[in-house]
Amino acid sequence: MRPSRDSLGRRGEDEAAKYLRGLGYRIISRREPVLRGDIDLIALDDRTVVFVEVRTRSNTSHGHPAETVGHQKQRRVAQLATAYIRRHRLEDCHVRIDVVTVTFDGPDGNPVVEHFQNAFDSPW
Repeated sequence: MRPSRDSLGRRGEDEAAKYLRGLGYRIISRREPVLRGDIDLIALDDRTVVFVEVRTRSNTSHGHPAETVGHQKQRRVAQLATAYIRRHRLEDCHVRIDVVTVTFDGPDGNPVVEHFQNAFDSPW
């Protein structure tokens, strides 16, 4: 039985959080509700607040998961991040948006995790 899209997404977020923690990031929040959406992960990389969009696929037969972060998705993530920054009064903080992709078709059955720092331009 194939995992549901939501459970696959949660598994991807788990792997992304584990990967980022391994790099020394501190995960502040997962699936943070903002406006009418949510931010997958919010982390601290030293003194930088990082908003992380996680894209997960079970395989790459329909393309790389990073390809699913088009202009509309980028705009939406930036809007959510901006709302979070305002809500928590973080205007003076260093901020960036990263994308972490997770694909569950690695050669040894392990997930393949890729991290794209400053993945796209943000309004700050």
